[in-house]
Amino acid sequence: MTSDQLDRVMRPKVDAALLLDELTAGMELRSFVLFSSVAALIGNPGQGNYAAANAVLDALAARRRAQGRAAVSLAWGLWAVETGMTGELGSTDLTRLNRLGLQPLATELGLELLDAAQRVDAALVAPVQLDLASIRAQAREGMAPPLLAGLVRVQARQTRAASAGGSLAARLAQVGPEDWEQVTLDLVTAQVAAVLGHASASSLDPGRAFKELGFDSLSAVELRNRLSQATGLKLPTTLVFDHPTAIAVTRYMIPVAMPGAAPSSSSRSSEENEIREVLTSIPIGRLRATGLLDALLELVNNASENGSPTEDSAASIDDMDAAALIRLTEETAV
Repeated sequence: MTSDQLDRVMRPKVDAALLLDELTAGMELRSFVLFSSVAALIGNPGQGNYAAANAVLDALAARRRAQGRAAVSLAWGLWAVETGMTGELGSTDLTRLNRLGLQPLATELGLELLDAAQRVDAALVAPVQLDLASIRAQAREGMAPPLLAGLVRVQARQTRAASAGGSLAARLAQVGPEDWEQVTLDLVTAQVAAVLGHASASSLDPGRAFKELGFDSLSAVELRNRLSQATGLKLPTTLVFDHPTAIAVTRYMIPVAMPGAAPSSSSRSSEENEIREVLTSIPIGRLRATGLLDALLELVNNASENGSPTEDSAASIDDMDAAALIRLTEETAV
């Protein structure tokens, strides 16, 4: 996050509140109300600057009360009326917030909570409409923010499910290597469906790019976090960007979960299929802009003229990473 991104949020919220605090320092105010956000309490993926700015407002209210002056900071939840920031939220954003347990506030209810907050003797009040069932579901999966998880009761055996019986290595150990891909794929697509807000994964195409399914950068982070929790694996933050389909993620995770196991007889074709899927997910315009399209076409022409690669050459290609494959493409085209 850049300093400009911080300034853009800090200036209207923090600077304005501090100035108002300074200008009213000598006044006997009956009330001093700051409009904050619940994002400062539970976090908000992709909006660290917004959460930080609202945390300053909460701190300002606490400081004023410690000095014997009137103040309350209202950490508002999501409003139903599509104005301001709410109007900029897409369906994916709203689904994410609803899954977290935050329900939109109707205007009438919001005004009632505003009146009620004035009667609470505290520096910080959170007028938020919560869906306890959603919070409980998130807590069972270990995905609920700590502050919200403390609002619901979940049996201990349920909270340990993801880290014990739910680990990918434990699941794969119970079936033969020929079933590893399907077991892992079922797990991955279930988490993809959860991120997208689908009731099931039955309609998902595991070979379709995440971006085409409606993923954004926040969805990618959430999927990675969900998979880490569900599998017990330490997955890279760039998981979804490096492996842009459900099947690609599946084939990446299997050797990570079972590092000592011998690869199945279909491993080579699986790797080839993954490479093909990754290449087909890249827009033609991007390949052309980077100068790789002509090189790839030249490779195809050379392969047609020289016949199919030998088994040894195929094996060497299987051992290459993405960077090595790109270098090979460039060298072949020269």
